[in-house]
Amino acid sequence: MVTVSVVLPTYNERDNIGPLIQALLSQVREPVEVWVVDDNSPDGTWQVVQALAEEDPRVHLLRRVGERGLTSAIAAGIAASRGDVVVWMDCDFSMPPEAVPHLVAALEGADVAVGSRYVRGGRDVGHSWMARAFSRAINLFASLLLGWGVRDYTSGFIAARREVLERIPLRGDYGEYCIDLLYRAQRAGYRVVEIPYTCTERASGESKTGANALDYLRRGWKYVWTVLRLRLGP
Repeated sequence: MVTVSVVLPTYNERDNIGPLIQALLSQVREPVEVWVVDDNSPDGTWQVVQALAEEDPRVHLLRRVGERGLTSAIAAGIAASRGDVVVWMDCDFSMPPEAVPHLVAALEGADVAVGSRYVRGGRDVGHSWMARAFSRAINLFASLLLGWGVRDYTSGFIAARREVLERIPLRGDYGEYCIDLLYRAQRAGYRVVEIPYTCTERASGESKTGANALDYLRRGWKYVWTVLRLRLGP
């Protein structure tokens, strides 16, 4: 039986992280470990995880002081974990923990499984119209230039065999890493599949993605540049 590592990058998710960890430990049937990579949250997130880790050996805390960033946090969790399969997701319940077993099961016939809002059966009911429009536009742009093998290039809800991640390390600062990973995985001959899920509103706390046009434009150029770099690169 494969072993599963779930990597949870956190910053100020005190109210969400405990219930999410408990849900994951109860949902995943395979031997599982949970790695929380916390960027020294001032709200007490890492203290919640530390207390859980003292009670359950399946829970691990990697507290980063002086370093922040989504992509580097996920990469640090991948490096620290030991599972045959690595899963990562947002920690606000917008990505349902009950979908994780479906992603893991999909790897029986694939190398990377993507939790997808944009294949049949998937939806996004958790974001504003502006966020949905931005996401749709970026994903359409990525599909037109990089191919239609993936519909949700910016998912961020991923399960992958460790061998894929050892060969294709994550690159980027924020969500653009996902475009880069999925495109390079396909180019390397790995099979990528999409599993539908419904993205819902965060359970508690404030979104890290911003809520206005300026925030989306500030991050959007990185997504566009990533697509162009991959399309025009060797």
